[in-house]
Amino acid sequence: MKKLASILFHRLTMTALLLLVQLALLLAMMGRFSAYFVYFYWLCIALSVAAVLWIVGNKSDPGYKIAWLIPILLFPVFGGLIYLLLGGNRLSPRQQRKMQGMDRQMASALERDCKAEELSGFGADAVNQARYLEQYAHAPAYNHTEATYFPLGDDAFPRMLEELRRAKRYIFVEYFIIEQGVFWDSILEVLEEKVREGLDVRVIYDDIGSLFTLPKDYAAQLEAKGIRCCVFNRFIPVLSLRLNNRDHRKLCIIDGHTGFTGGINLADEYINRAVKYGHWKDTAILLRGEAVWSMTVMFLTMWDYMRGEECMEDFRPASLPPECAHCGDYFVQPYTDSPLDGEPVGETVYLNLINKAKKYIYLTTPYLIVSNSVNTALCNAAKAGVDVRIITPHIPDKKVIFEVTRAHYESLLEAGVQIFEYTPGFMHGKNFVVDDQFGTVGTVNMDYRSMFLHFEDGVWLCGAPCLRDIKEDFLRTQAQSERITLQRCRAHSGVRRLFRAVLRILAPLM
Repeated sequence: MKKLASILFHRLTMTALLLLVQLALLLAMMGRFSAYFVYFYWLCIALSVAAVLWIVGNKSDPGYKIAWLIPILLFPVFGGLIYLLLGGNRLSPRQQRKMQGMDRQMASALERDCKAEELSGFGADAVNQARYLEQYAHAPAYNHTEATYFPLGDDAFPRMLEELRRAKRYIFVEYFIIEQGVFWDSILEVLEEKVREGLDVRVIYDDIGSLFTLPKDYAAQLEAKGIRCCVFNRFIPVLSLRLNNRDHRKLCIIDGHTGFTGGINLADEYINRAVKYGHWKDTAILLRGEAVWSMTVMFLTMWDYMRGEECMEDFRPASLPPECAHCGDYFVQPYTDSPLDGEPVGETVYLNLINKAKKYIYLTTPYLIVSNSVNTALCNAAKAGVDVRIITPHIPDKKVIFEVTRAHYESLLEAGVQIFEYTPGFMHGKNFVVDDQFGTVGTVNMDYRSMFLHFEDGVWLCGAPCLRDIKEDFLRTQAQSERITLQRCRAHSGVRRLFRAVLRILAPLM
């Protein structure tokens, strides 16, 4: 059912359906309103020309532009209409005001925490990265924060329950997917207990992400239990730009001083209590200390965006756990990325990590559908002698998307990048570790949807001891993975290689 749903509600499927509907309308007009057909035809051509001019002139990624220009030029009668409905991220005046309000709130709540210059001991690259996130994502760098890395969702699960049980004031939960089962039901049991104790408990989940995992009225069910709940961007079966923008963030925040994020959603496959695509390899990170206030502000600005409640300072923690006092010799920087502000924060963090690497870049991703900028950066790093290694899944969750991932292998392999596929199952972790000094763990996939269309979050790490754990986990995972060779990529039939070339061109639309 989920596979069928993912196909039915996929953007390409909707585009195809729209084409069929418009073709039917066109045929109807030709039959019944043939006298007016010429006006309709030239109106559509004018829309397509306008769409092409707009695409060429805007600031989007070159690959995204090409992916739209080809279908518009091939189908000029329908192309402009499709782009008007599904292309880009245009905002209504009301949405612009709300987004500007979120931006102002984050800046106001976090501005006094900014201290990028304090990272000078780690070099100019560290200062510049921290300064970028402070200025363009309102995301300060913090010390006095303990960072713990979990190489599996199975490991994070019991620690999440432990920390949730310790909550004294509030619990905020924000996830792309929530599904009833061992993982969520165990957390829900704790949330209900905390509501009875008088804590402020809030939940946000994405409507499309949880469309086939939760009942339609689930938010009302949680509200009836005393758990305040918001559903992000409710699904309406109408072709619209709004369907593109999903809340892909994963945040579990306790009392403003303890927070989890990473790749795991609140469903049983993420902790290997349900098997879907072999062993599910996912990761998470726990922060305890100052930096969690930034994560709290991320949640509250999203809550305010949906509910219109401004209450930031009421939730600032009065004190921090005592063990955080000694965590002062490294920095962590939680950040969030909005698809509606025109700033590709997630992609820029990745590009900065790649471009500043001197020894090695180890990264894991479920989808390797990279933009032209990221592809070029990875190739250039490998050509310069940097040890670049990537681990992707061997068992895919979406077969067509997996073909797109593999379509990107050849150019990277030619440049000297090493690519491995995790043979036990599905790799879902989104990690970077660079030169034993920098890294990131979060929700940002290496694909167009994460980098340009979804709300995302992550944690940038500078000098943190857990970077060693991330590196060791990568090497252990690599030992369980199959290395992909250039000869293997070139051994496929001409038809399959042509198919992959087409998929690569259309990748930004997937």
